[in-house]
Amino acid sequence: MEFPDLGRHCSVESCKRLDFLPVKCDACTELFCKDHFTYSRHQCPSAYKKDVQVPLCPLCNTPVPVRKGETPDAVVGAHIDSNCKRDPTQPKQKIFTNKCFKPGCKKREMMPLICSQCHGNFCLKHRHPLDHACQGQGRAISKAG
Repeated sequence: MEFPDLGRHCSVESCKRLDFLPVKCDACTELFCKDHFTYSRHQCPSAYKKDVQVPLCPLCNTPVPVRKGETPDAVVGAHIDSNCKRDPTQPKQKIFTNKCFKPGCKKREMMPLICSQCHGNFCLKHRHPLDHACQGQGRAISKAG
């Protein structure tokens, strides 16, 4: 039993494959098989209308235009290096906000390191009870470290 009206042929002249699930190009409105549906595979004459990338700058939230052939990451990086103006309504976020409680230490850590005995916040160097002369309720398990 034949189904003459089922499926469509690919619009690429050298292909003409019968495809039962053809893909319609949103730029040139032609039908293509799975191998030729991208703009570059069928040399779409209307691709310039659709194949445009406009990334947003992560700091100032402004669109950064990207020309054809340029990589978006490089263009956004150049925008940030040259003339990016940070959004003044967004507060500047500090990453290292957890100051060490050891007297004389000025280190800050990204994550809080709380001592289980004295409940103080310490840097990586002073995180063990023996390293910060812990005055907590418990006592040190060993003198290692």
